[in-house]
Amino acid sequence: MGRRMEGKRMLTEIVNERIVQGQPPFASCHGSHLALLANGDVLAVWFGGSREGEDDTAIWCARRTNGRWGAVHRLAGDGSEPHWNPVLLSKGNGEVFLFYKVGRSIKEWRTMVKRSSDDGRTWTEAEELVPGDRGGRGPVRNKVIVLSEGAWLAPASLEDGVWRAFADRSEDGGRHWEKSAEVCVPGSEQWDIRKVDSDIPVSEQSFYGRGVIQPTLWESAPGKVHMLLRSSEGWIHRSDSEDGGRTWTHAYPTSLPNNNSGIDVVRMHDGTLILCYNPVGQNWGPRTPLALSFSRDNGQTWSAPRILEDGEGEFSYPAIIADGHDVYLTYTWKRENIAFRRFRYSP
Repeated sequence: MGRRMEGKRMLTEIVNERIVQGQPPFASCHGSHLALLANGDVLAVWFGGSREGEDDTAIWCARRTNGRWGAVHRLAGDGSEPHWNPVLLSKGNGEVFLFYKVGRSIKEWRTMVKRSSDDGRTWTEAEELVPGDRGGRGPVRNKVIVLSEGAWLAPASLEDGVWRAFADRSEDGGRHWEKSAEVCVPGSEQWDIRKVDSDIPVSEQSFYGRGVIQPTLWESAPGKVHMLLRSSEGWIHRSDSEDGGRTWTHAYPTSLPNNNSGIDVVRMHDGTLILCYNPVGQNWGPRTPLALSFSRDNGQTWSAPRILEDGEGEFSYPAIIADGHDVYLTYTWKRENIAFRRFRYSP
């Protein structure tokens, strides 16, 4: 094993706060994402409603300006269908993309996109990302990465019986998308797809299915792209691509435990990977603690977890981004709020 890195020495915490101030306009919230804007503001989005999967679940947003979070407001959702898993992409010039899922059935999700040219203050009307698609193209819950060649790569997955992942690739700034080969666990086509009991407050349909979903991506060298995957098998899985995300290896287990909940990774300027996850190796296991682990060898070995939250309740579905030496993080805080944290990275 590689040497362990002391997380507290690598990251100094600067901000630790809750985004929603006062009485929230929803009973439950989950699935956050964030973007750093050109002027230094932070934009955060998530879905919220009476309960995950209910028709009143909408996409919500707040902006952090001059060190304070502003009022929460709705970006999408009129109470007619559930909305899920918003993902932001900021181009750094005022142009921002918002991707999200709509639909009562996860396996029939359609992906919608809105665009802003003024750092998220106003938005276009929603459009289908891939017209006519059902199942979910584009980013399923983690960030789009921009490859060294300039193409966009979105981490995607499908939840219809046997879960599998793929990458969606755009070479024209998000106007058209090409679906990669699918990523599966070998032998999973023979699995017994069964319902699992759990007290995690997800939509009931989420408990049906096994496999790998919700990948998070990084590029280690031109054309060499990697994904870590949420798994039902007790371990985070991985897949690798040598051709810019067009084709992938079979998914294989890592040494990182996974509770079948969301994960996210970011690659720092020196190549260090920072992973946020629940280090629990139980399918539909507890979503606490929430931790960070670090890798300096492209994900071959990882540090011991640095615990961020370890109380009772749910601390889950992290979104992590970086800008220079600054690391930004949001995650679900007990389904009552969205947590925001900022760290300074020291190699």
